[in-house]
Amino acid sequence: MVEWDGRVLLTTPRLLLRRFRRDDLPLYAALNADPEVARYLGGPLSRQDSDDIAAWAQECHDREGLGLLAVERRQDGAFLGMCGLHHQASLPDDVEVAWRLAHEHWGHGYATEAATGWLDHAFGPLGLPRVISITDRPNLRSLAVMRRLGMEFDHEAEIEDMGQVFQAVVYSITAERWRDARQR
Repeated sequence: MVEWDGRVLLTTPRLLLRRFRRDDLPLYAALNADPEVARYLGGPLSRQDSDDIAAWAQECHDREGLGLLAVERRQDGAFLGMCGLHHQASLPDDVEVAWRLAHEHWGHGYATEAATGWLDHAFGPLGLPRVISITDRPNLRSLAVMRRLGMEFDHEAEIEDMGQVFQAVVYSITAERWRDARQR
């Protein structure tokens, strides 16, 4: 049974990174149904598919301490989208940092800030040696976030996600490089 407890896991200067609450689900479904948000993610999702992804994220967190979980703006409690760490099925030996924010919240640095929080967690308490991020080559916004995080091109890969296969670029950063950049 999925618990929709909304428990805060991490904080950043402007954000709460937390588990989903039941009242997030309609907002999450709306962003997943937005063609602009879903442009590089295989297309818009149904409400049921969106809810299933949120439930999967909660279960991943329960099982592994990872998950693509809710992002909330601290100032006003607005649900912005999701960000977190997970194992992408096509590259199961790696942990990916990923994000998906509602279109109206793009361009404010929230994806970079949320991913930074998760990378601090990955390379701190979780002790991971490296983290990857995956996108389509034309997804310039996600590529820009990856570069702002200090990630570098790692390789190209054929990725299967939710039954769809696409050619992707994979960026990565090691724990050592992350720590060195954070100390500057």
